[in-house]
Amino acid sequence: MIAVVQRVISSSVTVDGAVVGAIGPGLNVLLGVADGDGKTDAEYLAAKVTNLRIFEDDRGKMNRSLLDTQGRMLVVSQFTLLGDCRKGRRPSFINAAEPVPARQFYRHFVDHVKALGIDVQTGRFGAMMRVNIVNDGPVTLLVHSR
Repeated sequence: MIAVVQRVISSSVTVDGAVVGAIGPGLNVLLGVADGDGKTDAEYLAAKVTNLRIFEDDRGKMNRSLLDTQGRMLVVSQFTLLGDCRKGRRPSFINAAEPVPARQFYRHFVDHVKALGIDVQTGRFGAMMRVNIVNDGPVTLLVHSR
């Protein structure tokens, strides 16, 4: 699994003109599931992202996690994170998981984050989405489960 983790002031996702998920301060997570990923990848990544110390403390140091700030998370599925652009001009998505297991492990990631005590909003798996992200910092990290 791969996650693009962005510290945000706000973030929302719209499907067919309707907002399906929105948060205030917290993390926007674009999540890609790779072929061969499983529950342990989802659980590892959920714990890692939730506990990343990327929010400022009283001294302005990145020393607080999403759990510490009681922020929210917006998780958006994005298989294109697994695109391989090394050859030719068209990305290859051969490393992305098939839709059925990808949906299962995406949901497992979301459920695990919720179990850790975070209020989670989501996009709609497999839908064409418009994501509005207001970055804070900006702070953007790539986190891999492997």
